[in-house]
Amino acid sequence: MDRLLVFKALGDNTRYAIYLELARSSRPLSTADIADALELHPNTVRPHLDRMREVGLLEVDADSKGTVGRPQHRYTLAPDAPSLGLEPSAFRLLARLLVRVAATAGLDSDTVAEAGREHGRAAAAARGPSRTCVDALMAELAGLGFDPAVATDGTTTTVAFTHCPFSELAADHPEVVCHLHRGLVEGMVEQLGGVGTTVERFATLADRDPCRVDLAVR
Repeated sequence: MDRLLVFKALGDNTRYAIYLELARSSRPLSTADIADALELHPNTVRPHLDRMREVGLLEVDADSKGTVGRPQHRYTLAPDAPSLGLEPSAFRLLARLLVRVAATAGLDSDTVAEAGREHGRAAAAARGPSRTCVDALMAELAGLGFDPAVATDGTTTTVAFTHCPFSELAADHPEVVCHLHRGLVEGMVEQLGGVGTTVERFATLADRDPCRVDLAVR
């Protein structure tokens, strides 16, 4: 990566703001995502993304998700892009080590999930009672980078996790990572759902239709 080109690219205020937005995000972002976050028009953002990609700062994936027309481009920082002190690599290492310790200890899934439930209950309490259970859950999962999508038939609400910010760890140790995630969801629903909403089924990577939760709404 040519440092002079990188410095020139990031010397523009708009490109620097875009770079910070991508560096802070736990998931790939589309042009529309970035435009919304920075209150800019997508046509303003697009050439800046192209310029940053040209100098090697960004990587892009085309995600059609089965839709008709052009695939949507989602951007992430390139692996060798400068960190600017934003990417918490030490925390990623710590997460990997802790997951390995938990896996080696042979903790059962309910013990692992209880740690997630504790966080879920605290996260729900912090959000307060002003939102519905499903809305609060969607907001929390979006903030964590799971890019959730919701569908309902009136009695069952399904929340799919279209992106996992812990995918690498989850693939290696689903018995730990997936059940921490399950516990987080259960804790939030327990705190906010009352008798009206309960977790009917949580599908992990070990299931046929993975990475989703079915909520029974009474």
